[in-house]
Amino acid sequence: MPTLLIADDHPLFREALRGVVARVMPGARLHEADSVDALYALVDAEPDADLLLLDLNMPGAQGFSALVHLRAIHPQLPIVVVSAREEPGVMRRALDHGAVGFIPKSADAATLAEAITAVLDGDRWAPAAAFNAPAVNPDERDAARRLRDLTPQQFRVLQMIGSGLLNKQVGYELGVSEATIKAHVTAILRKLGANNRTQAVLIAGRLALDPGNIVLPPDEE
Repeated sequence: MPTLLIADDHPLFREALRGVVARVMPGARLHEADSVDALYALVDAEPDADLLLLDLNMPGAQGFSALVHLRAIHPQLPIVVVSAREEPGVMRRALDHGAVGFIPKSADAATLAEAITAVLDGDRWAPAAAFNAPAVNPDERDAARRLRDLTPQQFRVLQMIGSGLLNKQVGYELGVSEATIKAHVTAILRKLGANNRTQAVLIAGRLALDPGNIVLPPDEE
């Protein structure tokens, strides 16, 4: 039986997904994560999983960056985005960034079952409006390409900088020295083609759900 991963910070929605999967695929193995850090650990622990159902708005996630990062380090893992953001443009962006499907959270159980079954059979699945929406713009596609070059630790550091933390605070959270974080930041800037932390956050911010709401990090050497 297939192994499915569910990444969502809402217990009630995870329970609903479990119920749908149990009806469609009795005996399927299910594993869950309620944050981005827990998700990365889960994917590393289950490298042969058949499908990941990914919410876009989990703690630690910023728009499509987690999707792009996971597609880079685990290209064999099919990912379906499950989100309350149901605008056609958002759905199309998810598909363009490597998701094999998009399921709106407003979908009923029958639609959820149809979508999951289709993807496990090797097809793509999303509402028709997703395929009719404009494709991702070149600047966003370029930002995704640059982010794919980051190592998992560099990606975590960039995400934490984007949340407003200083180098020493990032080091404390990750249990490493400030000097180590500075080395990571130097590598991040080089890979992203950025001159400073602010530019790096702005490049990553092109993958945000609402890029106009990006909060810039404090200046730091």
